[in-house]
Amino acid sequence: MPRTGIAHLPLHWGAAPPWLFQRMVRLSRYVMLALVEEMGPRQVLRRLSDPFWFQALGCFLGFDWHSSGLTTVVCAAIKEGLRGLERDTGVLVAGGKGRTSRKTPQEVEALAEGLSFSPEPLVYASRMTAKVDSAALQDGYQLYHHTLFFTTDGAWAVVQQGMNPQTRYARRYHWLGEEVKSFVCEPHAGIISEEVGEALNMVARESEAARQVSVALAREEPERLLRDLRRIAVLEMPHRHHLTEADTDIQRLERGLRAAYEAQPRDFQELLGTAGVGPATIRALALASELIYGAPPSRRDPARYSYAHGGKDGHPYPIDRETYDRTVEALKRAVTKARLGRRETMEALRRLSLILPQEC
Repeated sequence: MPRTGIAHLPLHWGAAPPWLFQRMVRLSRYVMLALVEEMGPRQVLRRLSDPFWFQALGCFLGFDWHSSGLTTVVCAAIKEGLRGLERDTGVLVAGGKGRTSRKTPQEVEALAEGLSFSPEPLVYASRMTAKVDSAALQDGYQLYHHTLFFTTDGAWAVVQQGMNPQTRYARRYHWLGEEVKSFVCEPHAGIISEEVGEALNMVARESEAARQVSVALAREEPERLLRDLRRIAVLEMPHRHHLTEADTDIQRLERGLRAAYEAQPRDFQELLGTAGVGPATIRALALASELIYGAPPSRRDPARYSYAHGGKDGHPYPIDRETYDRTVEALKRAVTKARLGRRETMEALRRLSLILPQEC
């Protein structure tokens, strides 16, 4: 099973210098082309959904192993490197950082129009992965980056990242569509990460009862629940992930609860996908599920690298531009020859991989 999950990265200021980013674009292009040539486009998605492989790719491209910028710059380099090669590779990329992340649905629809495939399932996957990691999994990280990698036959992977403004650390979330049996029950297949504290984890397996109660509450008139929540807000409560008067906007919460009531969701996935239902609404329903109806949500945080050319900031050593450019050219020649039927270089690379130490 691919290792998908979460990486914790400190915030670094600045940007990748143009001379490096241009090389990252070229090198990532030929890495992706080599993968497609050898294993097909779906294998690209599987690799990108593995946080260890993704981290190693960032280091191979010359970015800092412990920088939050690795996520945004690597995704941007792959997107730029594959631009115009969608038909050739079968791998498409949408989204990015900040405002660009919010344009993901429109980018998918534009690509769909040009390549004649159905965008709806991919747009839905994009929206639900973002909704899960911002509302259903509340771990203190606010999403600011979202990139969707996909194929025209509906396979997809998502790499998205959130920032914790207090700790100034980033957290990266990896998704692989073929491993997602449910968006709202353990959707991050094979999560591996260090435990870093409590989170409101409404997508944990052990939160099933809380999910069911939340849906039942959302289908009822909001007045009773709002009345109970106003009482809860003034109680002396033990330390937990709960609502207080200081962090609860009852009027805003009421809008979310009314949106849920009007939608009459059939299950938690529909509830989570309802427009207007965000983190505050999910927190309130989870709190009511636990304190009023005895169905507690999970507090389990589902959280858990390889140098070839050096790192942007000179760690462990400055980037060797000459070696970097030779690597790009070597991969370019290998891919070009393979596509012309001369596969000796690709075969040599495969033999090399067989004699290198393998992971248990």
